[in-house]
Parts: sequence; structure tokens; C-alpha cells
Amino acid sequence: MNIASYIDHTVLGADATQEKIEKLCAEAAQWKFASVCVNGCWVAFCADKLKETGVKTACTVGFPLGAMSTEAKVFEAATAIADGASEVDMVINIGWLKDHKDGLVEDEIRRVKKACGNNCLKVIIETCLLTDEEKERACRLAVAAGADFVKTSTGFSKAGATAEDVALMKKTVGNSAKVKAAGGIRDYNTAMKMIDAGADRIGCSAGIAIVQGAGK
Repeated sequence: MNIASYIDHTVLGADATQEKIEKLCAEAAQWKFASVCVNGCWVAFCADKLKETGVKTACTVGFPLGAMSTEAKVFEAATAIADGASEVDMVINIGWLKDHKDGLVEDEIRRVKKACGNNCLKVIIETCLLTDEEKERACRLAVAAGADFVKTSTGFSKAGATAEDVALMKKTVGNSAKVKAAGGIRDYNTAMKMIDAGADRIGCSAGIAIVQGAGK
């Protein structure tokens, strides 16, 4: 298998400079990663750097807390697509999910998906903050709203991805959506555990170490 094709090469820190983002794009093109995943202000820059490389530009929306207004998320997604993103990674409103405001959660995802058009929408449910019942419910809502992926984590909360959560999410969505594991994945063995559990994509900043680890 070509593990590089699973990886979203990621820089999302507040201290990301243009030099860091330029390096991210160069590495992604060199190693043929699936995408780079960046904050919105870098989308146009990355899309320009990556044109004709086959590497996609992914953008976070409602990141990392998910607690801003739906209108803000929709605008953020539409702007990212206009700037050249072909994938959007949005964070759900976790408080709404916990309050069983499922209609609001589903409607928000649906509206962000509409803003994405035919482009890929990944829905981050932040598993470390959820019970298993909430994880399953979040996945079902994402599928009902037309999401392309469900994603474990932002990497900015209490914990990241686990193989157990990936397996639960995959079992819940079946073939109706794909699963992205993100947060704390720093080596080849951990990445393979996620893939074996059902992950179709890996979000990390350690993509090069993971690919190099495949040859050892």
C-alpha cells in the first residue's frame, strides 16, 4: 500500500509562518501526500503552490472549538472553496450534540456541505469529549447531512485519535462515509493501527516520519 496517499500533511498552529507553510507544500508535493491541511488564511497560497502537483488543499472551518455561529462556518467554508480549497474539515457544535439538539447539528453540517458544493467535507466530532453514544449519533448526523468523511479529532483538545474510536466510527457509517483519524499520530505503527481499524485518511504533522517508517 502507498501510505503517503492516506496522509493530510498538516500545519494548524497559531504560529504558522509563511516559511512553515511553504515547507509544508514542498514536502507534500515531494512525498505525494493526499493534501495539505491549513487554516483559512493560507488556502490561496497553498492552492497556488500546489497547482499541477496532484496534492489537494484542505481547510479547517469552525476550528478548533466548533462553537461559532452556523453562519460563520458557512461563510468560512464558502470562502475557502473560492480561495482554492477542495476539501473542508469542519468542527461540529459539540455543545449542541450533548444537548441533543440533533436537528441543529445536522442542519449546520448540511449547510456547510452545501457551501462546499461537490468538494469534500470532513466532519470533526472531537471524540475525546464524547461518550460512545454521542460518537455514534454524531456520525449518523454527519452521514444524514451529506458529509463525505467523519473525523476523530482536531488535535487541539484533551486527546487525539484512538483505533477503538476509528473502529466505532467505521462501524457506524459503514460505506456511507469515510473515516479520518487525526490527533497524536506520529509514527508508522500508529498510523497503520488507524488504517487497520478503518481509517481512510490520516491527519498529522509527522507524515514524513510515517512514510519513512514504512520502509523499516
